[in-house]
Amino acid sequence: MKSLKDKKILLGITGSIAAYKTTYLIRGLVKEGAVVKVIMTDAACSFISPLTISTLSKTKVHTHLMDEETWNNHVELGMWADLFIIAPATANTMSKMAIGMADNFLTAVYLSAKCPVWIAPAMDLDMWKHPSTQGNLRVLHSYGIHILNPEIGELASGLYGQGRMMEPESIMDALSDYFNTKNDLAGKKVLITAGPTFENIDPVRFIGNRSSGKMGIALAEECAARGAQVILVLGPSKLEVNEDNIHTYRVVTSDEMYNVANSFYSESDIVIFAAAVADYKVKHISTEKIKKKGETLSLELVKTIDIAQNLGEKKKKSQFHVGFALETNNESEHAKEKLKKKNFDMIVLNSLKDEGAGFQHDTNKVTIFTKSSDTPTKFELKTKKEVATDIVDLIIKEYN
Repeated sequence: MKSLKDKKILLGITGSIAAYKTTYLIRGLVKEGAVVKVIMTDAACSFISPLTISTLSKTKVHTHLMDEETWNNHVELGMWADLFIIAPATANTMSKMAIGMADNFLTAVYLSAKCPVWIAPAMDLDMWKHPSTQGNLRVLHSYGIHILNPEIGELASGLYGQGRMMEPESIMDALSDYFNTKNDLAGKKVLITAGPTFENIDPVRFIGNRSSGKMGIALAEECAARGAQVILVLGPSKLEVNEDNIHTYRVVTSDEMYNVANSFYSESDIVIFAAAVADYKVKHISTEKIKKKGETLSLELVKTIDIAQNLGEKKKKSQFHVGFALETNNESEHAKEKLKKKNFDMIVLNSLKDEGAGFQHDTNKVTIFTKSSDTPTKFELKTKKEVATDIVDLIIKEYN
């Protein structure tokens, strides 16, 4: 593990049986050289003694705005920390955070915090799955809060499932990674479309393409690793996305992809259009399976919504748009036309003529055009993970 020396960690403990795990977390943080200050709710004090926490952290534990006729400055504490982590975070506390309720010292500090805020939820299986909890998580994610998803295992109720607070060792690893890797997208919200869209012909047939979503997912993972809060709008794909900092919305059609992307667009700083959206859809979708009759079948097709162009027309000066172009001929000319037409700041070109590039492959070979330069940047064939790093490096350079 990389050092956490002199990192200022503010730890919030709420009322969960998992509060006992914070003793191991605090001891680990202090051992790695971090400076730890702790806030406990009244409910947390019922599960573990503030004296124990104070002894381990070597600092006074904060529980109330007023303590022995001394006012505890919640604003000052929120500004002191390099990172504020609430572990365990109960469903009750997450609900208060989502609506901005400051009825205790911990939530008052949360509303004043200038640093990144993380939460490690802990609760019973049904509470975790409840639509209210999941709705609050989506709200908190939209605020830029980093969520350390609970683990699967035996719960205090005796049930087995997701709800156990992430183990202290895993939290330590996540904190170490955060403080010792690039965080050049910290605080930024990135919206990414990825994968294909399937446009229905009838209940069993569709118009689609061979996109796997691999490139878009690699970009989402790279952005999340650099501290961004990522919304990934993913078309039909067998791939799984498990990063805590990526909130994935699975869609099927171009209309669904547009509706989800549009709902998050206004709050996004960087938008990456990596999806291979179908250009056409059937004008009249059959409600019944079309039976095979005759030697030919005619379908009337209409254009799908151009997601990139539509959102490009709404683009603000503070937003940065990245497009993709997969071409088979006159590649550079078509990419530059698309760059201008769709109001992109940058476009990533790959050609189906390049072996190992394009759909389904684990590798890609790209050329990148930007609005700020007439000279494209060319890269050799690399893994899509490495390509994602190259693309994000250039995004940050151009964005800044």
